[in-house]
Amino acid sequence: MKTLLFSLFCFVAYAQPQPGYWQQHVDYTMNVDINVKTFRYSGTQELVYTNKSPDTLKRVFYHLFFNAFQPGSEMDVRSRTIDDPDRRVGSRISGLSPDEIGYLHTTRLSQDGVALTYKEEETLLVVPLASPLAPGASTTLSMDFEGQVPKQIRRSGRDNKEGIALSMTQWYPKLAEYDHEGWHANPYIGREFHGVWGNFDVKITLDKRYVVGGTGYLQNPEEIGHGYGEKTSKTKGKTLTWHFYAPMVHDFAWAADPDYIHDTLETKSGVILHFLYKNNPDIIENWKKLQPDTAKLLSFFNRAVGPYPYKQYTVLQGGDGGMEYAMCTLITGERSYESLYGVTSHELAHSWFQHVLAFNESKYAWMDEGFTSFIDAVGEQSIKGLNAFESSYNSYRALVKSGLEEPLSTHADRFNTNRAYTTGSYSKGSVFLSQLAYIIGVDALLESLQKFYLHFAFTHPTPNDFKRIAENVSGIQLEWYLNDWVRTTRTIDYAIKSVSEKGDQTEVVLERIGAMGMPIDLMVVYNDGWEVMHYVPLQMMFGEKPPVNGVENWIVEKDWAWARPTYTLMLDAPLNKINQIVIDPTRFMADTDLENNVFENQE
Repeated sequence: MKTLLFSLFCFVAYAQPQPGYWQQHVDYTMNVDINVKTFRYSGTQELVYTNKSPDTLKRVFYHLFFNAFQPGSEMDVRSRTIDDPDRRVGSRISGLSPDEIGYLHTTRLSQDGVALTYKEEETLLVVPLASPLAPGASTTLSMDFEGQVPKQIRRSGRDNKEGIALSMTQWYPKLAEYDHEGWHANPYIGREFHGVWGNFDVKITLDKRYVVGGTGYLQNPEEIGHGYGEKTSKTKGKTLTWHFYAPMVHDFAWAADPDYIHDTLETKSGVILHFLYKNNPDIIENWKKLQPDTAKLLSFFNRAVGPYPYKQYTVLQGGDGGMEYAMCTLITGERSYESLYGVTSHELAHSWFQHVLAFNESKYAWMDEGFTSFIDAVGEQSIKGLNAFESSYNSYRALVKSGLEEPLSTHADRFNTNRAYTTGSYSKGSVFLSQLAYIIGVDALLESLQKFYLHFAFTHPTPNDFKRIAENVSGIQLEWYLNDWVRTTRTIDYAIKSVSEKGDQTEVVLERIGAMGMPIDLMVVYNDGWEVMHYVPLQMMFGEKPPVNGVENWIVEKDWAWARPTYTLMLDAPLNKINQIVIDPTRFMADTDLENNVFENQE
């Protein structure tokens, strides 16, 4: 534990993105008792909140996520009125009976011993403070709460479709994040989360037959057994208390079931992998096969992005698909092996982006899902030899063609369609990075990711923070790229407008049809097989990428200014010696019309 805390301290001490940076801190101590027959629970929470901001805080906000799972909630109404509802939700919330709904209510709240008044606003608790919290000061907020675990619908819940008893995510009153932009008190309508880093000390008491796994390190394995350690004493009574401690995380999730198999695997880096899954003969072989492959993925992500800073990671069968949490993920387990591996790879990759960098997912879902999808694709391609990039480009182009695309800067809950959110965040967000490799070079992109992770670990970075790292690494200006790709729906479409012979030379006229500018890699293939890459930088890059690996003949041409719709290039060869001319032969530029990118000489 001391080694872990030291490594975390080193991360945080290094991660000071700019002078004056600050972030809040929380320390949670929670005790919760779960009745596995009624699915109701009660708990206590002592929260020490340290105000590291320069502002005096007069109130705080808590998230009460389980209140979304009630007929008439914002999540219910949104799901029933959006054009393309999530099939997992649909109208299911509206049909929940009183003993199937979810709820989370505060029954007592005090600040440093002084009783507080508060108001519940559906999935938010608004709390005026008895004493304003001054900059640099800490206060203790003590709470009693009670809840009911909803029937499994979205992420959280009881008795999911595969029979997992408890998928306990977003189950406790969670303090909202306050940063330089103010409070991030977003209602829970269906998207993802944002939280304050801190230390969680959590005790969970429930039926002793149940096996529990999730965030943190088990503090009493000798009392528990169940694969965490050998029991040294016989536990009396019908319940067990599981005690977990999780340092420097911004969430705490867990799952429990009486029929879990619990396997562990120690990796070369010292991280212990836990796997908890149903004792179902139809899935056991896949879950056993998954374990060494997960270790390989962890090793790859450590090399590609940076060191995973915790000492355990748990893969839990549960939830409604796949969803990442601190030190763990919940995924449904009755899948083909390819699907089980793919989802595990994606959710594990989230650990670096959502749980160490921790983007604000409401504002920058495309960074969380897009960066994760990108590094997941790199990992699957490296380990399994899969071409995992093409699907992102195809999905993005299909979204553009549909007319439903919206800017990636749209708030996650405000997209008009689920398709626009999903394809934008996952596919277009992933293409942001793979296309950036086209702009600045593969080596510069990978170096940028590693430096970004090292410099901004545990700091909630923004898109501009990544842009600045990539600019410093590559020497190329990238404001135009961030702006057009993220904040607009401008598309890329370049064409070979004409090819004609001019004496002993060949004139090639390129045309920018789409509104978004890009540098151009133009490959000329001659009849004798000789290949030459003509690189045309975009003027507002004010820099050039190095030659593409594997390209022997690389010629840098004059810049192309965005406002000029055409560009003329003269080749020192007659037309009859040219076989083919291709814009971006790698296809890492997200050109929306590939048919006008190739000239085939028919002479």
